[in-house]
Amino acid sequence: MKIKKEHLLLYAVTDRTWTGKMTLEEQVEEALKGGVTMVQLREKNLSETDFLREAVRVRELCHKYRVPFIINDNVRVALECGADGVHVGIEDTPVSEIRELAGEDFIVGATAKTVEQAMAAEAAGADYLGVGAVFPSVAKKDAVRITVKELRDICSAVSVPVVAIGGIALSNIAELKGGGMNGVAVVSAIFGAENIAAATAQLKEKVRSVVESGREG
Repeated sequence: MKIKKEHLLLYAVTDRTWTGKMTLEEQVEEALKGGVTMVQLREKNLSETDFLREAVRVRELCHKYRVPFIINDNVRVALECGADGVHVGIEDTPVSEIRELAGEDFIVGATAKTVEQAMAAEAAGADYLGVGAVFPSVAKKDAVRITVKELRDICSAVSVPVVAIGGIALSNIAELKGGGMNGVAVVSAIFGAENIAAATAQLKEKVRSVVESGREG
């Protein structure tokens, strides 16, 4: 599968912190019902065996709803579970190495915080970029912040689609107007909501209007 810009409109990134009455898989399905356009499974504390088992279940859910399924960081699990791709940070496995290993049809996303990093990731074969943190993030408290201008500069410097990440919620998404991104990646705005499907649908509508107005600007 190759990435399309519309896949990045509302990109849900899982976080076990927010599981309570529902399992992580149940939360993901509620987000899918609400209209997320891509899902990334992020697990930092599971064994690889448990991660793989969970990845297979979540992949089946995503494909049921015809939504691309991405694994955070772990290339081995991504390939073994049949994920559509992997997302790596600046200090993770190099994009060029993943591309050589996984082939052209495998989606490779990369994090970028500067124009230089973005251009290097694109040159190495990244299909899309995750750029941020644009706001303070609950998931990554030590994340380096970037401004809307820096976001715009990165989007202008590359031809691959860009998703803004970091602390994005319904209450602040409008501040990203003019950022030039193709969508946003969110964690708590979806998985921390009391009604995940309803919150997802509301957020998607807002993101669409911000992204489209940014293109017009």
